[in-house]
Amino acid sequence: MKGITLVGTILLFISNLTFAQTAKFKVALDAGHGDHDYGAVYNGHIEKKIALAVVLKVGKILESKSGIEVIYTRKTDTFVDLIERANIANRADANIFVSIHCNANKNAAACGSETYVMGMSKNASNLEAAKKENEVITMEKDYQQKYKGYDPKSPESLIGLTIMQEEYQENSIALAGKIQSHFIDDVNSKSRGVKQAPFMVLHKAYMPRVLIEMGFISNPAEGARLDSEAGQNEYAEAIANAIINYKKEFYDSGDTDDVKPSQKMETVKIDSPSTTKPVVKTADIKKVEPKPEVIVNSGVATFKVQLSASGTKLETVPSNFKGLNNISVSSEGSLYKYMYGETTSYDEAKRLLAEAKAKGFTSAFVIAFKNGKKVSVQEALKQ
Repeated sequence: MKGITLVGTILLFISNLTFAQTAKFKVALDAGHGDHDYGAVYNGHIEKKIALAVVLKVGKILESKSGIEVIYTRKTDTFVDLIERANIANRADANIFVSIHCNANKNAAACGSETYVMGMSKNASNLEAAKKENEVITMEKDYQQKYKGYDPKSPESLIGLTIMQEEYQENSIALAGKIQSHFIDDVNSKSRGVKQAPFMVLHKAYMPRVLIEMGFISNPAEGARLDSEAGQNEYAEAIANAIINYKKEFYDSGDTDDVKPSQKMETVKIDSPSTTKPVVKTADIKKVEPKPEVIVNSGVATFKVQLSASGTKLETVPSNFKGLNNISVSSEGSLYKYMYGETTSYDEAKRLLAEAKAKGFTSAFVIAFKNGKKVSVQEALKQ
C-alpha cells in the first residue's frame, strides 16, 4: 500500500513539474478602437487601422517564440466593448494585457511615445488622454447600465479603486518601462515616459496591464511613419522585444500569481462618488513615513519577496501585513514597495514566497539585489 502511495506521489510530482515546464506565457493584445470607432484621424491616418496592423505584427513575432501564447481582443475591423476587451484577457487567464493606440494633438509638433499604467492622476494632460479613450463607451449599447456610476467625461469617477488593482502596479510599471526603453533603442522615438491615468480598458483587467500611445498621427512625420509598413514593423518589434524581456525577468523565474484573472472577474465594483463611497477600513492601519532601505554592498545577491506596491504609506508592523514579520519598505516617487524577508538563498526565498501567498498576498514575487542595486532574479542566480 505504501508502495502505491509513493508511486502516486511521484507521478503527481512529475505531472506538476511537466505542467510548470510547459505552461505558456499568455499575452493579451488589444488593438484600440475598431469598426465605427475610428479613433483619432489626421492627415488621412486612421488610428484604428494602424493599431490593428501593429497588434497583428506584434502577435506574429510573439507566436514565433516558444512558450508564448497570444490572445487578441480583435483581429479584424470590429468594435469590441471596453469591458469585454478586459474580460477576453481575464477569461484566457492572460499574464499581461497590452492595449495599443496612437496619440493625437491639435499641436502638430507634438511627438513621441508614452505608456500608461492604471492609476489616478492629477495631471491634466493624463486625465485628458484617459477621457478621450474612455468616451468610446458612449458608442456601446446600454453603456449607462454596464458602467453604472462612471462618467466618461470625468475619469476621476473611477476613484472607487480597490487595493486589488494596486497588486499589479509594480509589474505594470516594469512592463511599461521596458516598452519605453525599447521605443528609444529600437525605434529612436522620443520618450514621453511612463504615466498613470484612469483608463477604463485597464480598470477591469486583473493582471499587469498597460496602454501604449505609440506616437502622434497628428504629427506629419510621425504619422507617416506609423502608417507605413516599415514603421509599423519597427514599433511592433520594439513592443514584442519588451514583452519578451519582461517574460524572462518576471515569468521564467516561476514567480507568478496562483489566483487566475478568470477567478477575479466581477469582484471589483465601480461606485459613483455621488452615491456610494468605497469602504476603507483604517482603524487597524497605522501610517508612517517609510524608513529608507539599506542594502549592503557585499557582492553577494540577496532575495526578498515583494508583497505589494501602493500609494499608501504603512507602518511595517505584522498587523498591517497579515501577521508577517521582517517587512521592509522602499519608496519610488509616490509609490511604496513592501517586501518580506531577506535571504541569500533562492530556495529560502521561494519558501518565503509560498508563505506570503498562503497569507493572501497572491501577487507576491521574488526580487533580487546585488551590490546595492536591484537586479533580475536570473542575474542574481548567476553568482
